[in-house]
This record gives sequence, structure tokens and C-alpha cells, in this order.
Amino acid sequence: MKPKAVYWDMDGTLIDSEPLHEQALIAVLTSLGITPPADLHDRVVGIAARPVYDMMREEFGLDLPFDDWILRKYVYYMEHAAQLKPRPGAIEIFRDLKALGVAQAIVSNSDRLIVEINLRAIGIDAPGIKTVTRNDVRAGKPDPEPFLRAAYLTGVEPAESCVIEDSPTGATAGVAAGMRTLFWPQQTMTGPEGAVRMGSLEALREYLELD
Repeated sequence: MKPKAVYWDMDGTLIDSEPLHEQALIAVLTSLGITPPADLHDRVVGIAARPVYDMMREEFGLDLPFDDWILRKYVYYMEHAAQLKPRPGAIEIFRDLKALGVAQAIVSNSDRLIVEINLRAIGIDAPGIKTVTRNDVRAGKPDPEPFLRAAYLTGVEPAESCVIEDSPTGATAGVAAGMRTLFWPQQTMTGPEGAVRMGSLEALREYLELD
């Protein structure tokens, strides 16, 4: 059954931005004399900025105030945002769903600044696009609140909505919101119970009844 609404995660799902996020983190850490761990990407994918900062304070000895740390990270990110590209096939699905009249929203654990930069980079920052950022909710993913807010904004019941996510954190939030959750990771990882793993772009299109 085709969903009445589709809610997209941003980083790593709609746009291939996870490498730039990692580069920004590495740049800030190394500038402070901290050696990033080899598994940095796996430990921060899908996680909001504040929990990432707290982890770095506890485990790596980061002593920079949060506001200074996030400013350095975002300055690096913005300086390199021109290199950002859509995840292959994602924008085509977004536009196909739009043409069919399916409601859509972007639901991200990133701050609004980053979401707006990303939307401009991939050319879908059209007036009226619905977005839910970490700044819009009390609790970010894995809490269901961001997706439930998206359902409120689109006027579609959670059970009639579909979530597309690339991280276990985001997929957990989608399942908790009572929505059909499609787990579409870029690398091999296990999704939460209740999420449907999409092994390929073709599988995702087929599930959404676009082919």
C-alpha cells in the first residue's frame, strides 16, 4: 500500500553528507590536539550534536565549551558544503512521490542551519517544504517526537506514514512513532526490530510502488 506521507531523514539518506560531518569533527578534534578514533563514524552516525559533544568530553577529554565546539564544526561544514551531493536515487524518489501527490517532510537530528544548507545544496529548498529539525523538538531521535511532529505538520496519521532512514537511531524513532520504517543504510549494519531493511535502491522504489 502506497503511504500517504513519507518522512525522509536528511544526512546519509537524502544527501550524502555523513562524510563531511565526519571530516568536520576530525578537523575540530585534530585542531585541539585530539586524535579521532578509527570508529568515529560508526559512533556518531545519526546522533544529534549535543550527545556527540558529551561523548567527546567524557571519552576524549574535549574541554571546549559546546557553543565554541559547534561553531568550529559548522564553519568547517559550511566552507565545504559545495561538495555535497544527493544520495544516488534519493532525489528521484523524492520528486516521483511529489508528482504523485504524496506528502513529504524532512526529519533530521541536525540543527536547522545544517538542514537548510543541505536542502540548498541538493536543490529542493522550495517554498513550503516541511522540515523538522533538532531545534523544533524537545527530544531528538531515537525519541519518536520528530516523526510525530512531521505527522502533525502533514496532517497524516502515523500508521499511514512511512519513514526512510539510514541509521539505527533514526529507524528506532520511526518504529517508536508507529510508522512503517524503511531502513536504507549505506553500509552493513543491523536495524531495529520492526524496521524493514531495504537492500538496494530498486527495493526501495518497489516498496514505495514507484516501479
